[in-house]
Amino acid sequence: MSVDARARRVELPSPRPRIDGLVVRHLARPQDYPAVAELISKANRHDGVDWLPTAEALGHDWEHDDGLELDEDVLVAEVDGLILGVVDHGWRLRGGRVFHNLNPIVHPDWRRRGLGRALLAWAEARAATGAAVGTMGPLDLPHVLAGWSDLEIPESAPFAAAAGYHVEGYGVMMTRPLDAPIPDAPMPDGLEVRPVRPEDHRAIWDADCEAFQDHRDPSIRTEEDFVHWYGQPDIDTSLWEVAWDGEEVAGSVMNFVFPEENARLGLSRGWLEHVSVRRPWRKRGLASALMVRSMRRLRDLGLAEAALGADAENLSGAVRLYEALGFRRLRTAASYLKETPLPAGTATTR
Repeated sequence: MSVDARARRVELPSPRPRIDGLVVRHLARPQDYPAVAELISKANRHDGVDWLPTAEALGHDWEHDDGLELDEDVLVAEVDGLILGVVDHGWRLRGGRVFHNLNPIVHPDWRRRGLGRALLAWAEARAATGAAVGTMGPLDLPHVLAGWSDLEIPESAPFAAAAGYHVEGYGVMMTRPLDAPIPDAPMPDGLEVRPVRPEDHRAIWDADCEAFQDHRDPSIRTEEDFVHWYGQPDIDTSLWEVAWDGEEVAGSVMNFVFPEENARLGLSRGWLEHVSVRRPWRKRGLASALMVRSMRRLRDLGLAEAALGADAENLSGAVRLYEALGFRRLRTAASYLKETPLPAGTATTR
């Protein structure tokens, strides 16, 4: 069965994009995954963003997001069967608010014709409708529209401002060459690092969730998040560094390597993901010790560079720690927010 026969067409809000032959429809899965992944990769290559998802990884992310109704929350725009735009919408509880995350992406050759703005407007309307009837988060919490954009993309800030969004905060991508000297950072007394076993997955996950509740607008993670995290195509828990105090997880760094993305980008990079330490073990040098072990592990694999992402205004001063260990800011992205227009008598906004 063809994609057109399975997917339902959608009329975008006015004004319509200035593109002859444009068809906008709901996602057909899994048939659309390869083309959408390629679209995202082309857009990111053009914009200098180092995220090139595979069809498998993209599908895995979408299918395990329980705030995203995959058959309703993703639109693709195409001309003559060529996908040139996509937008997805999903909601999540964060720090006492419901965040509706909107992600419009348009092929570089088809920008400045109104497609991105029209896709965003559709996603905004989708969020408002679902929020108003209580199918997308509690009605008694504030609802906001949210999105991220790299500040080095010239069009991003004007696009967000024209749509009524304001900057809520910033995130940074940081990198460090692994051939530079890696400092010593001993493990604090009484703690030990052990190989990760499958039976440890839940304890490590729960400890990480607890630690991240001290961050700005912490996400309320769900059971589906657990399934998603441990089912990622490139996960290798043997690369992780997890510190234990007896049977308690004190902190962890969940290291990842993405071989296909590295090959496509011409990079040799490993990622330090989810650097976290629980409150009772903070201020003892544990994060530094786990990060140093992580960098040495990645270097021993023959990788040339370590990377991580961080909230630029992290309340624990994480960016300063990373800079002290030799990481430098490579890219900065803005977190954009906008109040959700809901009918009177439903959710409030702030």
